[in-house]
Amino acid sequence: MNDMSEEKKGIEASYKSMDTEEFLDIYFNRPIGYMWAMFFKKLGVHPNVVTIFSIFLGIGAGIMFYYPDWKHTLCGIFLLMWANHYDSADGQLARITGQKTKWGRILDGFAGDVWFVTIYAAICLRLMDQPMPFYPEVHWGIYIWLLAALAGIICHSKQCTLADYYRNIHLYFLKGKAGSELDNFKQQRELFHSLPWKGNFFWKIFLYSYGNYTRQQEGMTPNFQRFYALVRQKYGDEIPQTLRDEFRAASRPLMKYTNILTFNTRAIALYVSMLIGEPWLYFVFEVVVMTALFVYMRHRHEAMCARFYHQLNSREE
Repeated sequence: MNDMSEEKKGIEASYKSMDTEEFLDIYFNRPIGYMWAMFFKKLGVHPNVVTIFSIFLGIGAGIMFYYPDWKHTLCGIFLLMWANHYDSADGQLARITGQKTKWGRILDGFAGDVWFVTIYAAICLRLMDQPMPFYPEVHWGIYIWLLAALAGIICHSKQCTLADYYRNIHLYFLKGKAGSELDNFKQQRELFHSLPWKGNFFWKIFLYSYGNYTRQQEGMTPNFQRFYALVRQKYGDEIPQTLRDEFRAASRPLMKYTNILTFNTRAIALYVSMLIGEPWLYFVFEVVVMTALFVYMRHRHEAMCARFYHQLNSREE
């Protein structure tokens, strides 16, 4: 019993926060990820190496999804679930061992991108010469690539980018600067320009890309930027606990939407579409269902931030 209790405490200590964890992660992904994390800890494996392992597993999943038969589909699902467990394990291992790095955060995001680029490409290659639903005389051809580009570049990318930002905003007000990865474009560009190219080539490339990522996040959240600037101006990083609690209480109900827009719901939709032999439905799900949720989540969060800005501004006056 004591061992089970200690293990449960260990798993919970490896979470970013209970506010930002979802049901499937708490009861399935995180416990499995924690076991992998402890295994890699014993072997002395760095979290970034675990992330690289996940990249190869995700690529393998994409390759399996190219084939239409059940065996390859089930193998692809298994590999993608395994990749996700490693994605969970790398973060848990980093928090357990204190090996959190900026490289790790960037590499973690890159891993997920590689998984889905491979999966999208595999689906497109698989369907190119297949007849379109409702129009059997017409083959997918270039249309499946256009649908994939809309789903992936326009929809999926923005959805995950904003969901990640909202999680880190919530963690900032919950745990402070040390417990969050809330970065900004100006800071990243200053760091980029402060380093010489010699000896820092790859790091500068990452910094430039990451800076663009933070700029995109800031561009989608004008009301939060106004509120955050006022908070920083008035309090710096020493935000009063009452304001932290108020923001957390308002933000926490939105965390379920950030969770839906990240991996688990997306993966389930992918698995179902592959199992029924209609992988194009996954792209439609991205474009229609996930985009509607994205718009609703952004509207709710921006309205919340506008309200907090006016309240804080009126207190100041």
